[in-house]
Amino acid sequence: MDDLRPFLRRRPDGRCRLMGILNVTPDSFHAASRVDVDTAVERGLEMWSAGADWVDVGGESTRPGATPVDSVEEANRVVPIIQALRQANPNGLISIDTRRSDVAAAALDAGANMANDVSGLRDPAMEELVIERGCAVCIMHMQGEPGNMQQNPTYDDVVSEVHESLTSTANRLVSKGHDSAMICLDPGIGFGKNLTHNLELLHSRSNSDYSILWGVSRKSMFKQLLGREQTEDRLAGTLGVAAHAMLEGVDILRVHDVEAHNDLLTTLATLRPELNS
Repeated sequence: MDDLRPFLRRRPDGRCRLMGILNVTPDSFHAASRVDVDTAVERGLEMWSAGADWVDVGGESTRPGATPVDSVEEANRVVPIIQALRQANPNGLISIDTRRSDVAAAALDAGANMANDVSGLRDPAMEELVIERGCAVCIMHMQGEPGNMQQNPTYDDVVSEVHESLTSTANRLVSKGHDSAMICLDPGIGFGKNLTHNLELLHSRSNSDYSILWGVSRKSMFKQLLGREQTEDRLAGTLGVAAHAMLEGVDILRVHDVEAHNDLLTTLATLRPELNS
């Protein structure tokens, strides 16, 4: 893919781009999303066929309270999958979901196009890697660490604080020569936020010059908002946010259920042709 920049912005017909979640982990919060080395490539190819623009490969769960894995184990999980996906689909877009610069570097070497960092480039080595490679990057906001982030998250003004944190990091990348069109920002729904914080962020889509990615798929906010205890019962709420995201101008949605989201967004684009950019 010669120019990734259009794929960090919504589609010309107004639909959000879709990023399919491929969890090569035994402990991700939505059990149905977990794959192993024998099924991961098939699942990734299915996501592209179902309408995904991106396949996001992750080897460490970052759910609340998750136990970290070391970088060797994480790389061993994701690198062979990325290599196989790249071989199977030379033009497919792949992101690596990691907080570690060495894992990101190995993934980029294996064929990934984007570094998707839930820690928001806290590691200076990750920032330098992104600048050196000139790759696409998603900068996510997280208060705390996965092990403690949901222990009484506190903000004075969650919208302004998250916006300031993300744009400050993005602006620093640009000041060091990184292409602003290769950056997307993720407010980190459920990462160091309670339900009120999440809803405020979803009500207040930032008028940022950068691309915006939302990741709300089947998260615990739907347990709190709708009483849906099991992740298997949270698709309807997730699709509701997806429709809202399209109307709000969000560029990318990171989702478990690619086909359902593609159907929803295609229908909405047909009914609302004025969204065509």
